[in-house]
Amino acid sequence: MPIAPKILAAISGAIAAYMADEEACQMAAAGLAAPAPGPPINLWGMSGRSEAMQLRLLMQRRSLR
Repeated sequence: MPIAPKILAAISGAIAAYMADEEACQMAAAGLAAPAPGPPINLWGMSGRSEAMQLRLLMQRRSLR
């Protein structure tokens, strides 16, 4: 009796999730946790860059008319 594709997909997904969880536990036990985060995000810089890009886009649209 063949296994239905939906059941086979569910079994495969469960096995993959279990293996990923086991690998994460092994890495944590070995001291290989996630790398330290980088520097904090500069919100002022992001805002300025976004505004400059928006101004450039508006200028390009006006020049194409």
